[in-house]
Amino acid sequence: MPADLLDASAISHALTGSYWRVSTISEATSTQELLRTSNPSHGDVLATEFQSAGRGRLDRSFEAERSTALLFSLFIKPRITQERWSFIPLLAGLSVVQVLNRLCESNKFFTKWPNDILINEKKISGMISEVCGDGIIVGIGINTTMSRAQLPVSSATSVLIELGIVLNRNELLAEILRQFSQNLADWESGRDFLAEYTSLSSTINREVKAIAPDGVEAIGTALGVDESGALLLSDQQIIRVGDLLHLR
Repeated sequence: MPADLLDASAISHALTGSYWRVSTISEATSTQELLRTSNPSHGDVLATEFQSAGRGRLDRSFEAERSTALLFSLFIKPRITQERWSFIPLLAGLSVVQVLNRLCESNKFFTKWPNDILINEKKISGMISEVCGDGIIVGIGINTTMSRAQLPVSSATSVLIELGIVLNRNELLAEILRQFSQNLADWESGRDFLAEYTSLSSTINREVKAIAPDGVEAIGTALGVDESGALLLSDQQIIRVGDLLHLR
């Protein structure tokens, strides 16, 4: 099917009055890398139709067929101490879930700690974040119209496969940026998002296995997350980084 091409002017028009500055390019090695090396300013966003060297968490490679996913990175300078920035990826994930559920008129999208979005227990989106100078870059990829043959693994999926919906990626990006900036402002002003995050989490109240970067494993029931974004497991285990498997 013909793809809706990314249109920076259309996205910017939808975001009139906001601080976001959106640029689009046909192809990139990685929007994350390009943004990081461009001396970014608060509100800079870079989106691409295709990236040849995209990466996810723990430096895993990621590549999507041209125009079948929404691929972008954003840069913000949070108005809050850096010690609390570790919650920002969860806030970004929550924002994506809120928008996908709203645009798709669905209640099937959920977060998976720490940085994935699931629908019907399959991964539809992932993100990566990194500190960059006095700010943070968040990179997000959402499978919009990928076919089953185009998916890298059987545990992944797309909006089109699961719901039969072709989302306009320009509208999707504008809505995510709008929702994220609102959530960010509320969070910086002291709003507690833990209850809302919990209500849209596929991880909390499930038995999980956490695998740390050094290979150490922890198994327990996910009880919730704390204000730093760490996952709280039964037996007073606290998981701050690593892979997570849902066991049941």
